[in-house]
Amino acid sequence: MLRTRLPLSLCHIPQRNHPIIPSLLSNSPPHPRPPTVCKNASSTTEQQFDPSFTKPKQPPISAYIHLPFCRKRCHYCDFPIVALGSSSSQVGYDNDPRISNYIQLLIREIKATKFELDIQPPLETVFFGGGTPSLVSPYLIASVLDVLKFKFGLSNEPEISIEMDPGTFDDIRLRETLELGVNRVSLGVQSFQEELLQVCGRAHGLKEVYEAIEMVSSCEGLKNWSLDLISSLPHQTEKMWEESLKCTVDAGPTHVSVYDLQVEQGTKFEQLYTPGVFPLPTDVQSADFYKMASKTLTEAGYNHYEISSYAKDAYQCKHNMMYWQNKSFFGFGLGSASYTNGIRFSRPKRLKEYVEWVQKLEVGTVSYGTSDVKVKDMAMDVVMLSLRTARGLHLKEFGKEFGWQLASKLREAFRPFVDRGLVVPLDQDRRVLSRDEFELGKGERTYFIRLSDPDGFLLSNELISVAFGVISP
Repeated sequence: MLRTRLPLSLCHIPQRNHPIIPSLLSNSPPHPRPPTVCKNASSTTEQQFDPSFTKPKQPPISAYIHLPFCRKRCHYCDFPIVALGSSSSQVGYDNDPRISNYIQLLIREIKATKFELDIQPPLETVFFGGGTPSLVSPYLIASVLDVLKFKFGLSNEPEISIEMDPGTFDDIRLRETLELGVNRVSLGVQSFQEELLQVCGRAHGLKEVYEAIEMVSSCEGLKNWSLDLISSLPHQTEKMWEESLKCTVDAGPTHVSVYDLQVEQGTKFEQLYTPGVFPLPTDVQSADFYKMASKTLTEAGYNHYEISSYAKDAYQCKHNMMYWQNKSFFGFGLGSASYTNGIRFSRPKRLKEYVEWVQKLEVGTVSYGTSDVKVKDMAMDVVMLSLRTARGLHLKEFGKEFGWQLASKLREAFRPFVDRGLVVPLDQDRRVLSRDEFELGKGERTYFIRLSDPDGFLLSNELISVAFGVISP
């Protein structure tokens, strides 16, 4: 069954789409695992790879900034957050020492970060995730952007995104945030039903949802904004989901993220509900919700470019595409994950341990883990991330990188799923191949393999597991 969100450890990757993740292949927080040089591969699995293979190291051109502050913890949330409690106004937290002290700690971490490669190009994307970043004063956001500019530089036209929740900002705060250079807003709506917002423990209601949509959609100079929805919520009906999708289309965002609820360990939902058992939907109902979202949003002109992501032309999230393309990135802040110098690693999720971690970073005693990464792990990362996207897995590039024999085995493993319409083979011009063309010349015309939408995406876990079985039998 589909898990649309990367376990936050990658992209609040479900989750929402960023990185608070330690392992891509686990069901834990948002995103990562390692690539680099494979030395002395000794297992039978590793013997199918070239033991001298070296993954070229790329300097990061993206940064994820975790701002963990929320008014309260939502009932489905297992992210590392700091619950601030209620306040009478959106600006009620601007002088909160918990926020200002954290920002100073975050800035210390950024300043203490060392370049792993000789060349560090300027950042092309920055993503402020959380938590609820819109609770943080624009002048504090500015201080983080200033140190990023000083340390790494920003490209001429960077994508700078920030997550904002209804009820946490007004017109003035929104304009002040955009004046900093922020040019993309991700609005955490989640549902258009008051009763479902209450069930989720959200700090905002439907009135705040419509007020936030009006402010964001009418804000001069803001063309790029996304709206988040969650499906498979307790007591959610098909009619409710249809209404939420219609309201989303009517709101007119340039991007929509649709996440399937995951009942995570340690959350209130885990105490209250059992997956697949009422009031949670069955797997069949969850699949119907997913198919409805794909159909509704596609017909409304959105491109379904990644399992949980839809965008109007030219409005794909550049930051999240960096994850799906398996590129290096910086992560900064509590619980965030980085992928640099071929190594994926995460910061502590508890504030006290994070403080100690930053102190060790400043004196040079932080261990990032090993760079002795197995080639099969690199190959699995490429397959898993690629198959989440509409572009799919580029078999020719995969063959050049990891060996033509393995690429051929993958193609053969997916053959039964091509027959069932779950996997789609494409030629170099991205034209769908017929069954005969797929078989011709032992697949020499097959350049790409992608999962079909929506049926293949719905079985993404199972189909990716098939590939993993080939790579690591």
